[in-house]
Amino acid sequence: MSSSLTQSDLGFARPADLELTILMPCLNEAETIGTCIRKAQAFLARKGVAGEVLVSDNGSTDGSREIVRRHGARLVNAPIRGYGGALLGGIEAARGRYVVMGDADDSYDFSTVDEYLDELRRGADLVMGNRFRGGIAPKAMPFLHRYLGNPVLSFLGRLFFKVRVGDFHCGLRAFNAESIRNLQLRATGMEFASEMVVRGALSGLRVVEVPTLLKPDGRSRAPHLKTWRDGWRHLKFLLMHSPRWLFFIPGFTLFAIGLLLAAALSLGPVRIFRDVILDIDSFISACFLIIFGVQLVSFRAVSRSYAGMAGYLSRNTGSMTVLGHLTTDRLALGGALLVAMGATIFSIALCAWALRGFGRLPDPSIPRIVAG
Repeated sequence: MSSSLTQSDLGFARPADLELTILMPCLNEAETIGTCIRKAQAFLARKGVAGEVLVSDNGSTDGSREIVRRHGARLVNAPIRGYGGALLGGIEAARGRYVVMGDADDSYDFSTVDEYLDELRRGADLVMGNRFRGGIAPKAMPFLHRYLGNPVLSFLGRLFFKVRVGDFHCGLRAFNAESIRNLQLRATGMEFASEMVVRGALSGLRVVEVPTLLKPDGRSRAPHLKTWRDGWRHLKFLLMHSPRWLFFIPGFTLFAIGLLLAAALSLGPVRIFRDVILDIDSFISACFLIIFGVQLVSFRAVSRSYAGMAGYLSRNTGSMTVLGHLTTDRLALGGALLVAMGATIFSIALCAWALRGFGRLPDPSIPRIVAG
């Protein structure tokens, strides 16, 4: 879903910028929101920072909104439901030049975000917390999240996008507000956490990490995060923004396997074990692997071109340069050459079959030529 939030949608006009906004998304956090606000206010007072505490409410019905007002924080309504929706609304409403965002469940300590602000002042665009370096208290993170979900998804993020971030999903992070607004983030669910890192890195933002302590949250209800559903949404986002890994690498692998197998079988059967002989059926299967591999590689080229034009991925890549040289005339010429080559090979096979009276084909080289 595309984010189209504006200042008028949120019912405010942004005044002169403050230095820092401490932003908390909120959905029924009555047990902990007051504590989080007090810690954030204590940080601003201790550091002497011109800032605000902003709560972006996503439809709370448990009294959270009244608690926010009572503690003197600013409250805005986020019209789009979901974790990302709440943060998109809060980021648009933020008055600070910089934003520190964190969950409102008291699992992060807003009174100790000094290093985040220091990195922003030194020129970082996005400051990520790293819970694996800062410490994870007992019972603060479920076993699957700690040893499977977060490590695997963070590894894939680093592999796909060459981002030096060890913890893609830390809920405490800070950023230059204008830099993040310029990314025009769209994700409204939990995958918003990945989108911010990926889109920021692809846009050339300066991303740094700081150690962050995670402690058990202070609420009694179940968390909003759903392990398998949200894990899949993160994985899907990473794959959809990396056509190289989604299409090209699997496609090229299938093409290479099919090509090697077809070459080995082009002159006749191949025995690989005493009782296993690969023959014409395996040859035809190899040809299908080649076709399927070429299609996946083509999908990669098309999807990469579209992603660049739509702004999801950077246009300044080698693949975009190559695609830019493939004019319709050149594509048509290449297609015509392939058609002519296929017609010639097929004609040779047809002539060989005609010499045998179009009957049975005892010579297996003819179907090999046709299939190839």
